[in-house]
Amino acid sequence: MTAAPAQQEIIDHLMASMTWEQKLAQLQIAFRPRLDDAADLVRCGIGAVFWPRSAEATNELQRIAREETPHGIPLLVGLDVIHGQRTTFPVPIAQAASFDPITAETDARITAKEAASGGVNWTFSPMIDVSRDPRWGRVVEGFGEDTYVNGVFGAAKVRGYQGSSLRDRDSILACAKHFVAYGQAEGGRDYNTVDMSLQRLRNVYLEPFRSAVDAGVATVMAAFNTVAGRPAHANHELLTEILKNELGFSGAVVGDADGVVNLLDHGVAGDLRDALRQSFAAGLDIEMGGNVVAGDDGARLGQEDLPLERVDDAVRRVLGLKVALGLFHDPFREPESEVTSPTGASRLAALKAAEKALVLLKNESVLPLGPGPKRILLIGPYANSTDHLGAWVQSFAEPAGSLADAIRRECPEWVLTVREGTGFFGGEPDLITDAVGGAADYDAVVVAVGEPSALTGEASSRSDLRLPGAQEELIQAVAATGTPFAVVMFNGRPLVTSAWIDGAPSVMEAWHLGLEGPRAVARALSGAVNPGGRLPMTFPRSSSQIPIYYDHENTGRPARVSGTLDGGAVDVALMGPGNTDDHYTSKYKDLDLGPQFPFGHGLSYTSFEYGELRLSAPEVFLRDLECGLTIGFEIDVSNTGSRSGDEVTMVFIRDLVASLAQPVRRLRDFTRTSLQPGETRTLSFELGWNDFGFWDNDARYVVEEGAFEIHVGGGLDATAVGSLHLRR
Repeated sequence: MTAAPAQQEIIDHLMASMTWEQKLAQLQIAFRPRLDDAADLVRCGIGAVFWPRSAEATNELQRIAREETPHGIPLLVGLDVIHGQRTTFPVPIAQAASFDPITAETDARITAKEAASGGVNWTFSPMIDVSRDPRWGRVVEGFGEDTYVNGVFGAAKVRGYQGSSLRDRDSILACAKHFVAYGQAEGGRDYNTVDMSLQRLRNVYLEPFRSAVDAGVATVMAAFNTVAGRPAHANHELLTEILKNELGFSGAVVGDADGVVNLLDHGVAGDLRDALRQSFAAGLDIEMGGNVVAGDDGARLGQEDLPLERVDDAVRRVLGLKVALGLFHDPFREPESEVTSPTGASRLAALKAAEKALVLLKNESVLPLGPGPKRILLIGPYANSTDHLGAWVQSFAEPAGSLADAIRRECPEWVLTVREGTGFFGGEPDLITDAVGGAADYDAVVVAVGEPSALTGEASSRSDLRLPGAQEELIQAVAATGTPFAVVMFNGRPLVTSAWIDGAPSVMEAWHLGLEGPRAVARALSGAVNPGGRLPMTFPRSSSQIPIYYDHENTGRPARVSGTLDGGAVDVALMGPGNTDDHYTSKYKDLDLGPQFPFGHGLSYTSFEYGELRLSAPEVFLRDLECGLTIGFEIDVSNTGSRSGDEVTMVFIRDLVASLAQPVRRLRDFTRTSLQPGETRTLSFELGWNDFGFWDNDARYVVEEGAFEIHVGGGLDATAVGSLHLRR
């Protein structure tokens, strides 16, 4: 981050007067200690601490830093503020389901204001790790399987956290993580090995970080994993050559928790000193763990371990952040102004975000249940559960209510009966039988199931993605009664539904929606809200089918279903269901083709239709594209139903012939449009040089001549198609 002349003068003055040990002390952040311990660390010159839980306590640490240290350097104060500080918003994967980046930006802006009021000036968010493996628990913390979606939502989060200026008192530093390819861990096991081709690393996993850097992200966090055998925390090519030199990142690179120490277990460092030396030499600027300066205030690294210019570069980056935040001018916060609970406005924003995240997976005339008098049986472990905040929430966060209570408030005309039937992890068959007994006496049954928050997040990989416990049996028992019913799933990752999905007439994906989640679901059940979200991640038919994602490469022998996608020219891992008698093709013999629900899937209580796709030109010269020319196109979308609703329109491209195998589809734009019944709106899009190319195995970005298809519509399986030719 480039400092203004006056700011640069502050940095130059400090650099000229700091000792080697004082410089190194700035390059670490200690884990959340007791206030007295933190004060001792600050007196020793540590540059960053975790938040001590209040504005008053933070002010005391900042006072010590300013008044009791030789140079009066203020502190960076970090906290994992992922989807809310006092007001908990939907988990990030649910925000991605909205396909509305304003949802993420609003969360980050409100979160920044709440956190900054208590003295936090640095959050370790957003996570923009592309992941195609829902077994990995941290998919809940990211934005799904698509590279473009991660880039767009990550940039939106950065804008929300950092505001229009870091000097604003309600702005905090954002941190894009984890650099890089953490979401590709083998087997979906957290912290595991990553090995991939250069072109996949660049085309899939690096691009969201390019977007974050372009958005001005202040910090980037190194990943726990190896890439091609080299841990990211000690990977000079990744941290320096690519991130800093190629992408132009001028902020600070921070390690993940004990990521430097983990180099010993990786087997690439002989001791802690060696691990520290390798990490800082590779381009790390801040070590998370507080190991750079030993307990006796001595530096664990000597001047023989690292070049002075590398240490000076890291210190300048850290000081630059503190100057940009205005901490040298005023690091303090007014305790009486600290936000300690949600406001009416923040609750309303969280409610709107939760409503936009809902995805209607299936609906056979059960939903909405309607506002009139109804006899409703609510059943399942999420009927009375208040576990809606999701992974990565603050211990002091305002708790959410239950779905049962929300229905009673939002739908007072319903006669509601609540029975648990089974818990999350077990249940007696007799309890299920008793719970569904008399179901015929009700107009409808709502089955509230899912995985609790504790099963998602860091270190929460799962090998079996089915509903835990006896929840599948509960759904099957309800289905056997013949009473109309709808399943509502609360979860933080794609789940496997194959054992019961065919027997469930209506299914809504509700995710972990945060503080106002139960209210949003109640409103959608009644019809006050029309679900309009789409899946940001593929739902597999079986855990054994993973990885499965929409933008896979064509194989030499793709399994096809005739009549789909222009006669089956594209591998139907996009689509499904069905299987094929064509023996020598890429498929499972014992599983239908395609996912249970593909990326981008989502229904509505209304219906939408698209007109023809209109391109501004059928061909364009590459030289014109490279000089900034864009291809414009339009399409009309109409609400043909009887309800107002939101339609998510997606723009995909397909490169028909290329020098390297290309994805069968690649998302390049999307928008969410609200339409009244009978309303038609013309949507306009543009594609340019950055949309048609790819990174090859020599790390070159290339745009090749040839034929492309442009697909525009409400998902993968219902698009209008236009043809475009790029010429030399």
